[in-house]
Amino acid sequence: MTGTPLRIVLVGLGARSRYWLDVIEADPEARVVALMDPVAERRAAAGERCPGALLLASLDEIAGVEADAVLLATPPGGRAAQIEAACRAGLAILAEKPLADTLAEAARHVATAEAAGVPLMVGLNFRYLAVTEATRRLFASEVGPPAFSRFTYERWRDGRQAHLNKYPLEMAQPMLWEQSIHHLDLLRHVYSVEPVRIYARTFNPPWSMYRDDANVSALVTFRNGVEVNYQGTWAANWRRPAFEWRHECERGVVLQRDQFGELSFARRDDERETAVSLPPYRQWIDDAAALLVAFRRALAGETPLPCSGADHLRSLRMVEACILSSTSGQAIAMDDPRLLPPATARMPHATPTA
Repeated sequence: MTGTPLRIVLVGLGARSRYWLDVIEADPEARVVALMDPVAERRAAAGERCPGALLLASLDEIAGVEADAVLLATPPGGRAAQIEAACRAGLAILAEKPLADTLAEAARHVATAEAAGVPLMVGLNFRYLAVTEATRRLFASEVGPPAFSRFTYERWRDGRQAHLNKYPLEMAQPMLWEQSIHHLDLLRHVYSVEPVRIYARTFNPPWSMYRDDANVSALVTFRNGVEVNYQGTWAANWRRPAFEWRHECERGVVLQRDQFGELSFARRDDERETAVSLPPYRQWIDDAAALLVAFRRALAGETPLPCSGADHLRSLRMVEACILSSTSGQAIAMDDPRLLPPATARMPHATPTA
């Protein structure tokens, strides 16, 4: 895509905005035309990086801004006014995940954007990791389709650190809404199929700094029979993180030992695994840059909108199913009426994400 750069209003100037400013500054086909945050010090600091950008204390001021899109780097709770303001101005929306901190609220945001004819994309940047696409290629080229997998993510996330958002410390189900949403979305994306049933348990260890559950264990069954054993935690009691996603496939296995890389495969009778070469990766930069390019191309009419609000609801339904399952002690079918709030009760039949 060439021509006029995509003009962006960056809303929310906290932790995530710093990465977005790096990404946009490096992209010759995008630029920040306005910065919005209610905190004056944040506006001033960001304004020094973006000379000429308008500094807004409220989205009430957005109507007079010449822009193409709004990028919401804001907490997921309480976004209704932001979504409505962008829709009134006719600006496309790219929102950090999750779109909201409840399924019902996310569905209302999607309905608002659809009614206004405004494109709404959610920043599921893990889909744009090189290791993600390399994994999908291995299924096709080396080991065949997966039948089951084990996904383990263990991290001591010190939510008090200055470079991290603080709202997860007090939110309900922080691990599910802020971290597992990435992982559950990746399951749908990598396997190109929708889940049919989830059995889950969430809990909080006594040393957790989070008000609500920082641990999630889930068994996920997909329509094509793939079974996934998932475990995720922000309260692993060792500072060294651990990650492994092992896919058991028709002719062998695929192993990912770092959430941003370290990929290999082996066929059933191989003596040792074969490492997969991946391009150099800058954490939180390269994936966000690829996401921005995809957003821009979709707005230009070159591709369908990826990671749409409607598609995101399917991954949020998995989050909600985990919560319902943990509360009830029962497996939850994905056609359970409780997973279909009024705004999405007539959603079209799910289609693979590939």
